[in-house]
Amino acid sequence: MAHNVEEFLTVAVDAAKKAGEVIRKGFYETKQVEHKGQVDLVTETDKACEDLIFSHLKEHFPGHKFIGEETTAANGVTELTDEPTWIVDPLDGTTNFVHGFPFVCVSIGLTIGKVPTVGVVYNPIMDELFTGIDGKGSFLNGKPIRVSSQSELVKALLATEVGTKRDQLTVDATTNRINSLLFKVRSLRMSGSCALNLCGIACGRLDLFYELGFGGPWDVAGGAVIVKEAGGALFDPSGGKFDITSQRVAASNPLLKDAFIEALQQAK
Repeated sequence: MAHNVEEFLTVAVDAAKKAGEVIRKGFYETKQVEHKGQVDLVTETDKACEDLIFSHLKEHFPGHKFIGEETTAANGVTELTDEPTWIVDPLDGTTNFVHGFPFVCVSIGLTIGKVPTVGVVYNPIMDELFTGIDGKGSFLNGKPIRVSSQSELVKALLATEVGTKRDQLTVDATTNRINSLLFKVRSLRMSGSCALNLCGIACGRLDLFYELGFGGPWDVAGGAVIVKEAGGALFDPSGGKFDITSQRVAASNPLLKDAFIEALQQAK
């Protein structure tokens, strides 16, 4: 069955822009914050944006399936099937949002046959819209983007995140890994948004990115298409195949992939 992917993208961009307005408005106001975990936050804006995005998408594509961070967080895990499925993070970078740090975004991805096919990541504070369609390239505000051409690990800019767990074992494993990698790369960034890190790889701002134990497929569904279509490599940090449901991701330009995997292996 043929799908009109261009139409899917247009509707997703509209939804992201609508949610972006809500985020932009909320960004400069006092936030109502709840704790999901020890350091994991959720705001009224997360919930409002998810409702807004889903109602917009459902209006246009009533037959599609939907997985969202806030609904899934409330209702347990949703199984990813071969049906066209919209996977949404209404506000990636909630901690940034709460602190007024401008790395926040809406992430909308569409999988068809479990394959990420359409991706939209929109940062309303910096007004940057990243889009990608499987086989049709990636764009930032309508202009084509490509991954960096950096081929030396020692000159590469690495991004990662520490995640939300604060038990001794996890924190030690995380910092030990970072420690080891810091001797091999130029510098490290933690911007606080998995989706924007993936877009950073796609447009060449970042050369390397990995994250272990992020929230769920909504963090990567949009960015996955955008990285791939910008010529990037997307894989499991072990070097294996990327799995959208695994809560593990690594991305780089193709020139750095093997050296990056090796460095990650040695950083265990």
